[in-house]
Amino acid sequence: MEHRLPEIKAGGWICRKCRKPLESRAVEITYMGSSFKVELPGCPECGFTFIPPELAEGKMLEVEKLLEDK
Repeated sequence: MEHRLPEIKAGGWICRKCRKPLESRAVEITYMGSSFKVELPGCPECGFTFIPPELAEGKMLEVEKLLEDK
């Protein structure tokens, strides 16, 4: 089953390690056998992906609870 999460804009964030501006890129997140495709800010150099707190504590937590209840 594939779910889609809202796109998070990369604007303004900089990778602490590489000092490169984060760019919006496609990321696949897998949890309990379900895949989620989402655009998240990521470093073009080291590959670090930033998951903003509002996504981790909001929509992703909501989806996690729904999957665990199944």
